[in-house]
Amino acid sequence: MSAIDDFLVSLSSYLEPEQIATVEKAYYYAEEAHGDQKRSSGEMYITHPLAVAKILAEMHMDHHSLIAAMLHDVIEDTIRSKEEIIEGFGETVADIVDGVSKLTHMEFSSQEEKQAHNFEKMAIAMSKDIRVIIVKLADRLHNMRTLGPLKAEKRRRVAKETLEMYARIAARLGIQSFRIEFEDRGFEALYPLRAARLRAAVSAVRSKQKELVSHIQESLENQMTRWDINSIVIGREKHLYSIYRKMELKGEKKRRFRDITDVFGFRIIVASIDDCYRVLGAVHNLYKPIPGRFKDYIAIPKVNGYQSIHTVVNGAENVPVEVQIRTKEMDEIASTGIAAHWL
Repeated sequence: MSAIDDFLVSLSSYLEPEQIATVEKAYYYAEEAHGDQKRSSGEMYITHPLAVAKILAEMHMDHHSLIAAMLHDVIEDTIRSKEEIIEGFGETVADIVDGVSKLTHMEFSSQEEKQAHNFEKMAIAMSKDIRVIIVKLADRLHNMRTLGPLKAEKRRRVAKETLEMYARIAARLGIQSFRIEFEDRGFEALYPLRAARLRAAVSAVRSKQKELVSHIQESLENQMTRWDINSIVIGREKHLYSIYRKMELKGEKKRRFRDITDVFGFRIIVASIDDCYRVLGAVHNLYKPIPGRFKDYIAIPKVNGYQSIHTVVNGAENVPVEVQIRTKEMDEIASTGIAAHWL
């Protein structure tokens, strides 16, 4: 089975047959339009729009978004026009594709102007159709995943732009899965030696604290059972760039890795908001909370819609542990942000 056939089969879990047929039509249209064009890796260019569509499908974005992903470079890189896309796929898709092309072509005379105006332009694009931004972010994400073949100077430029702009945009929209990957990949491309050393340090801590982390997770799970709370307890490791950022906090003395205590954390997923607060009580009953390290984003959500309770407690062996508490719906929104409205 070919890559496109596999992809189309996977869409049947949430799209209607006629919608999948239009996505397939868009793939073959883009394949013909791009012809013999190749990526820096030597792969046929069509592999890129297909990969972008796959990223969006993992978020269960609507079929218009997937079609636009297939066609997002057609206006920019081929002789096809917006009018042809309107004729073949409708005005909604054509507007998204055109919007992505315009974002790609923005030019600025200075770095300051670039940052300020990019956010302004992005906001204007968002007011018309947020899917323009989401397709553009997915496009950049695949480009970050395939930086390898680029020359070192271009790799650094793309990585810097990704850290300074795309990660921030993803954060503003609440698409944390994109933000985290932008930050980690950008960090590794810009500072490969620092990233390698930090990754090795985290790996060493992971090996040393494996039993401790497992013990804390088991203790949390047992506490949820004792309090008769139906929940899922997930152990998680802080992502690389967030650890690096803690070591490099502006206005503070630089900290060594061994001074960063909360490398590991836990997330507890429950069914309702009431259960979130019951979990908070159960966690604080089990482990002593650290003063000043509590935030209630359920009562006061972030502007991007993010909701969760964050608390830091002294876990087993007095190790500080961050615990995030949220419902399943909140967890989905925390990952996909504003894109959740298109699910």
